[in-house]
Amino acid sequence: MTILIAIIALSFLIIVHEFGHFIAAKLSGIKVEEFSLFMGPKLFSIQLGETMYSIRLIPIGGYVRMEGEEEYSENDRAFNKKPIPFRMAVIIAGPLMNLIVAVLLVTIIFSASGFSTTEISSISTDSPAYSEGIREGDRIIRYNGKRVYHPSDYVLFSYVQSNDPVELEIKRGDETFSVTVTPKVMPAKSSYILGFTPKESDGAESNVVASVVSGTDAEKSGLKAGDRIIGLNDTVISSRQDIAKFMETNKGAPVQVTVERGGQKVTLEITPVLQTTPETRTLGINGFKASRGGLLENIKQSVIYNYSTARSVYYSILFLVQGKVSATELMGPVGIVTTIGDTVQMSPTFMDKLLNLFAISSMISVNLGIMNLIPFPALDGSKLVILIIEAIRRKALPPEKEAMISMVGLVLLLLLMIFATSNDIARMLGAG
Repeated sequence: MTILIAIIALSFLIIVHEFGHFIAAKLSGIKVEEFSLFMGPKLFSIQLGETMYSIRLIPIGGYVRMEGEEEYSENDRAFNKKPIPFRMAVIIAGPLMNLIVAVLLVTIIFSASGFSTTEISSISTDSPAYSEGIREGDRIIRYNGKRVYHPSDYVLFSYVQSNDPVELEIKRGDETFSVTVTPKVMPAKSSYILGFTPKESDGAESNVVASVVSGTDAEKSGLKAGDRIIGLNDTVISSRQDIAKFMETNKGAPVQVTVERGGQKVTLEITPVLQTTPETRTLGINGFKASRGGLLENIKQSVIYNYSTARSVYYSILFLVQGKVSATELMGPVGIVTTIGDTVQMSPTFMDKLLNLFAISSMISVNLGIMNLIPFPALDGSKLVILIIEAIRRKALPPEKEAMISMVGLVLLLLLMIFATSNDIARMLGAG
């Protein structure tokens, strides 16, 4: 069921993209021959005016077919006959719709659960950041000269952090100052874990389960998101640090885990799993303060969050080219569907499931919109470049050359998809 929800969610985002092209084409007076939900053989169709609306067999995506888009047409209402600004508007409308939907989804999330700020809420007292004078309540403004709009920016920049010192611009009240912090190297180590991700890294919610690691005994034993771990064997637990301390001596022996769930105590027997963590670097900043606001503030924060997400697409590609991120981390359709399904399945309540579905859908929607604007053959971005070239040359590229560019791009995209899907399958087999 969760996989079906994931496929529908992904298809919805693609359909939204195509709907943007469709609306812009209609408003521009371009003849739209077909608007299709899904792909493959046709199951049902209806002709309304000049446009055929169809539903196809494979429940993934959709498309808009405009006259004169793939081949030359003499019809005055053909895509190729319209002025360049109109054609550019039609192309941009698809990615723009994805960005608009992302803002709407995140606004709903922030209205229901609040939003994160760049104000530090948790910092380790034995950390490099604390030693340099950074305190809870400070706001991070810049990280090595790059603006931090949202905590996700800090997470992204620190993910590829080397041993080099980091220049942080901090705001405390009305005062702004800069500090240089040398990351602390956390060596690679192997340790036993129960198999869950805590809601917070530190504090009162750090012993609350945010998600359960797929394939672990914790999942098989029935540990659920939302459970608060209050006891391990005869040891009282009140934080993630208590759990870590217990696991240091318990090692891999089965554990009687007592959790609070819906006002009741439930005891589960869980066999810990051995986890090897790679060498990491940390400044010691562990959490950021959450806040709530009215509708206008939520819309503003949604725009900020989605801008940061969109910017992360650019940085992710840059980090990939620079070798800071491995190509094996690329995710394909299987991985996306699996991630959506896991996120929904591990949410404890219906509202949590809905909000988490909105959250991951918004992130994918932003990625879909931004990636489509990259000037890569067969993507919307390459079509924009072709139109710019046409505007400069004052004549269109020959149809056969444009078709060749699209064909080369399609082949490269298929190869990239095959590579990303092989990564997805390798991750799934590894998780099992």
